Amino acid sequence: QLQLVESGGGLVQPGGSLRLSCAASGGTLDYYAVGWFRQAPGKEREGVSCISSSGGSTNYADSVKGRFTISRDNAKNTVYLQMNSLKPEDTAVYYCAAAGSCLAPKDGYDYWGQGTQVTVSS
Repeated sequence: QLQLVESGGGLVQPGGSLRLSCAASGGTLDYYAVGWFRQAPGKEREGVSCISSSGGSTNYADSVKGRFTISRDNAKNTVYLQMNSLKPEDTAVYYCAAAGSCLAPKDGYDYWGQGTQVTVSS
């Protein structure tokens, strides 16, 4: 059973940066696309970014394009989300999840992590 664990969240000032990690255990991420999602209080969980199993294809929500970068290191069984120029509206719990394809709908992701809190505030 694949297990995902997010890390790297925290409190950061507006304009700052964080790098989130999504580490897998109990199996390999090699055959999975991995997405990052976020959920702010009172809002639905939304997709932020996704990377294909090979790493050759990525996509981003319009709200984070040009600021966030997703990457993966299959040798380390880990996917990263580099977040720059953070804004208060980026505050949310961030989750990673694995699916067969980045085309999968949110409820099509097979495995989810427990989430990591990101707070952007001065």
